[in-house]
Amino acid sequence: MAQTKEQTQSKLRPLGNRVLVRRLEAEETLKGGIILPDTAKKQQESAEVVAIGTGKKDKQGKEIPFPVKVGDVILMEKYSGQEVTIDDETFVILRADDLIAVVES
Repeated sequence: MAQTKEQTQSKLRPLGNRVLVRRLEAEETLKGGIILPDTAKKQQESAEVVAIGTGKKDKQGKEIPFPVKVGDVILMEKYSGQEVTIDDETFVILRADDLIAVVES
């Protein structure tokens, strides 16, 4: 039985200023029709936000809002975050500061 985002989120909840993301798959074929083997694919820097942490507070104790929400597609630093595997699915936990941009559709 496939897990939903809610089931995964309930198994792993990021804390503080951290975001749980799932890397998006890289393109398998180029525009010219060339099929890339797995070894030639770059590790993708775009990902979908699965869960967000509890947040961060400034010096006055005021909560700083997260720059993303669950479901957003983001660009992240290539080697940032910590990879974790849950039920044969790989996720990355990273700080909100390591997010580069939100991809608008």
